Amino acid sequence: MTVINTNIKSLVSQNAMIKNNRDLSDAMQQLSTGKRINSAADDAAGLAISSRMTSQITGLNQAIRNGNDSVSMLQTTEGAMIEMTNMLQRMRELAVQSSNDTYTDVDRGYLDLEFQQLKAEVNRITKDTEWNGMPILNGTVENDDGTFGKFEFQIGANDGQIITHTVSDMGFRDDAKAIFKTDTPNSVGVSQQSSLTLSGTYKPGDVINVKIGETSANYTVVDADLTGADDDANLITIATNLALATGATMGNTTVLASSNVLTFTADTAGSGFTAKATNDLVDVGALKNVQSLTVLNNTDSNTSMRELDVALNRISTERAGLGAVMNRLTYAVDNLANVSQNTSESRSRIMDADYAKASSELARTQIISQAATAMLAQANQQPQSVLQLLQG
Repeated sequence: MTVINTNIKSLVSQNAMIKNNRDLSDAMQQLSTGKRINSAADDAAGLAISSRMTSQITGLNQAIRNGNDSVSMLQTTEGAMIEMTNMLQRMRELAVQSSNDTYTDVDRGYLDLEFQQLKAEVNRITKDTEWNGMPILNGTVENDDGTFGKFEFQIGANDGQIITHTVSDMGFRDDAKAIFKTDTPNSVGVSQQSSLTLSGTYKPGDVINVKIGETSANYTVVDADLTGADDDANLITIATNLALATGATMGNTTVLASSNVLTFTADTAGSGFTAKATNDLVDVGALKNVQSLTVLNNTDSNTSMRELDVALNRISTERAGLGAVMNRLTYAVDNLANVSQNTSESRSRIMDADYAKASSELARTQIISQAATAMLAQANQQPQSVLQLLQG
């Protein structure tokens, strides 16, 4: 049948060109992006799988960085302990030297000068050693579960993939004291005044008890009290909060805080009160046995030798724990890198374009496109033959 209105051959050529151009566009897109899957239409299941793999890979890569940061923190911690060990060894050497009776009391006093300076420096290192702004040797870093000194290292791409290590409080406190002093005795026409001076180092959980006459009040030191730059700043905060706590409960007495000193004044002239304050201190610090050591005589020197052996053993135990965790973290990081590599390779098989295949497809579709264009031209010319019938 010969017709003009409907050119079947032209329609067939057009449909073939549309399909071929779609394949040509896909091939060009793959070659341009390097990806086999550029939209969900390309491979819906493959896109979902690759998306999950991408989350896993980025999580693994961040976990690798977490692990390396964790090792760095622990190395900093152990580095401080190395110097503490060196100083304790020197202190023990001084104790051995001082225990010899060839030295006079004056000589031992000279030895004790260095001994006390080294002891103070050991304690200072435990308070001032920081990593990323966190004091890592004094047990004041609080975990979300309320545990002090506990660190959770996220070594995995998913929730709960952690390695936990607790760094002990390696220091010892400077003696914390709350001492009452009566400045003006009770007499006719004069209101009694007493002052309470706070000194030393307080820790979370320490309780200060103040008793005025028959009324007493307790104040428990909390973390917020200890955020100052040093012990002096912390004492001012504690004194302020202690004044608020006692002033709210003490009858007939005015309580004022100035720096680290609280002043208690009887509201009625001529009236007086008995006053005292006590500390209930939390026992903290792995090296607390070193705090009161001296080498001023033979007996003290021998005691120092024994206690320093205990302190050195405690540091060695802590360092051994740090070393074990650092080795574990190193192996964990190596494993994470291996898993990340293999997961990336798996994702590549799903997502990435095969350039040999895509370039062959491009060449094929380009040739077909040219041929289809030629055939469409021929199909459009064929209706012209109908004019031959009309000319007869």
